[in-house]
Amino acid sequence: MESGGAEAKQHGRSLEIRLLGPMAIRRDGVDLKLPGSRKVRSLLAYLALSPRPRGRSQLCDLLWDIPDDPRGELRWCLSKIRSLIGEQRVITDGGAVGLDLSDCSVDAIEVETAYQHGFKTHSEDQLRSLAALFAGDFHDGSSLERSPAFETWLVSQRRRLRDIHAALLEHMVQRLPSEEAQAYLDRWIQLSPFDIRPHELLLMSLARAGRFREGEEHLDATTKLFRAEGINERPLHDAWLTVRTQTDDSFRPRQASANAVPSSSPRDTETLPKEPRRPSIAIMPFNEISAVAAPGGPCDALAYDIITRLAKLRSFHVIAQGTMFALRERHHTVGETAQLLGVDYVVDGSFQRIADRIIVRVELTEARSSRIAWTDVFERRVADTFLLLDEIGSRIVVSIEREVEAIESNRALLKAPNSLDAWEAHHLGLWHMYRFTKSDNEQAQLFFERAIGLDPTFARAHAGLSFTHFQSAFQHWADRDAEAELAYRAASQSMMADERDPTAHLAMGRALWLRALHDQSVGELQQAVELSPSFAIAHYSLAFVQSQSGDPRAAVVAADHSRALSPFDPLLFGMLASRALALVRLGNIEDAADWGVKAAARPNAHAHILAIATLCLSIAGRLVEAKAYLAMLHDRYPAYRLGDFMSAFHFPRDDQVLFRQGAKRVGLD
Repeated sequence: MESGGAEAKQHGRSLEIRLLGPMAIRRDGVDLKLPGSRKVRSLLAYLALSPRPRGRSQLCDLLWDIPDDPRGELRWCLSKIRSLIGEQRVITDGGAVGLDLSDCSVDAIEVETAYQHGFKTHSEDQLRSLAALFAGDFHDGSSLERSPAFETWLVSQRRRLRDIHAALLEHMVQRLPSEEAQAYLDRWIQLSPFDIRPHELLLMSLARAGRFREGEEHLDATTKLFRAEGINERPLHDAWLTVRTQTDDSFRPRQASANAVPSSSPRDTETLPKEPRRPSIAIMPFNEISAVAAPGGPCDALAYDIITRLAKLRSFHVIAQGTMFALRERHHTVGETAQLLGVDYVVDGSFQRIADRIIVRVELTEARSSRIAWTDVFERRVADTFLLLDEIGSRIVVSIEREVEAIESNRALLKAPNSLDAWEAHHLGLWHMYRFTKSDNEQAQLFFERAIGLDPTFARAHAGLSFTHFQSAFQHWADRDAEAELAYRAASQSMMADERDPTAHLAMGRALWLRALHDQSVGELQQAVELSPSFAIAHYSLAFVQSQSGDPRAAVVAADHSRALSPFDPLLFGMLASRALALVRLGNIEDAADWGVKAAARPNAHAHILAIATLCLSIAGRLVEAKAYLAMLHDRYPAYRLGDFMSAFHFPRDDQVLFRQGAKRVGLD
């Protein structure tokens, strides 16, 4: 395999699409001018890596945040792509869109194909060509801040391709001559700074070359890096001690660097109790910039409310409001506040009243990097000020929790699995859990179990483990009764660990639903909401339960409230689907079909969600659309039958008849 244009010309592929790094497209070795629209470039990248055509509705939801005419914008973007790569390569079949790039060279596809075949099957020159394709992160420099579904997909693809890049570099380091391997080893360390393996190989290489001073310098720098991230650096020092002893006759263990970790003594190996790590956060009093400002007004009320709501989540160490308001008069900057209090995150903002409007600006800053991780502006007309502040406070709290979880998960992804603490293992579990596939669910279980092993009192890890068993039962990935029992046991452990944690009651509510104990399930979910009124997933779970066997009107209210709290939630498909089921039971069939279609368009919608869309459309008499969704369902899940749907949900007998009739009309037997 020759790199770049040479490889393309060798196989008669004159069009090259480069996605590893900033996007570039070349025809016969000449760079083409790319469209200025980031949506066009992002749509091209998404379709290029899609293994099959994607529905137009899915593409609209992926890239557009409620535009005036999403399908019109999609058509415009596709016209730009056609002019760029050729009319014949854009395939539209009914409601689906795909690309035929079989005669093109696409760098991301090339490296993935090589990885799947195994790097051992490639020559050294081919490996060098593959390494040269990595000019940066996948679709580097691209971001669609108002398209969270696309951003989630983009982060996932970047992580996957970084893993492939690291695997390629590791193989090259082991296979190439040592002089050449050094450069690839440096690239590997730069790509995976918290992976201990490349550091160990570098220390070994330096010691064998007699470059002991450079080895000590690297060990010292890496020790500081690992300590800053809370990673155990002892294995590095042990490796350096071993290789120095083997390669340097003048070296004795007592002459080790002052930074070296001493050998363990019996007292060192004792397990000492310590408080589990949680991210810490400080909420600075908001800056009142209204014409008339006075302490104790709505501005301070909002800050008090956010502090209280975040504390109720029990997933943060929240600095007490007394401390934060006492510091107000010192006029500290965000950075000074973070340093003074030793927190991981700082929230600050401003409050402004103009005529009949309230404008609230909020920023979340990551203290370690001084980077603004999230910012938003909330502007509302004043009706009842304190009801309005309750709504804004809820949205701010949900956004902060989501952003911090994303940061913590991404940080954990960079670490070697054996160096994770309980909090990091829990967040890796969440990352896999929200992929909603059987394999990811199994990975999530392993990470939650690791978190529990490190901290048996971690209620949220037990709750996460409970949800993975709930998923296995609900999705029929394993024996339903056995998984329901495991979900209940894990939820019970979560309750025993911390009965005031809303996630414990959420887990118990779901587990009781699996046992068909409707009233007890609703009671636990309501308790979760009472403990944390901003807990969007608890509101959604109430909608899920009530939409089937409870009050469908209450389900609609709960579904709408959960979406208002967390409009970009990874479980948004479930919120939409629960609303659809409730509307069917209320007899509002046409609207139910529309909401079912919206649910199925979400990128992580699973089999039951596609079945809901199919059945709602069929009940509404929209059989052509229903059959299209049935085809999509069976394309992804060939063995799915009506029995899978009926056994997953708990509908009253009369409503079961309605869904069975819909299934019969469309041919879902």
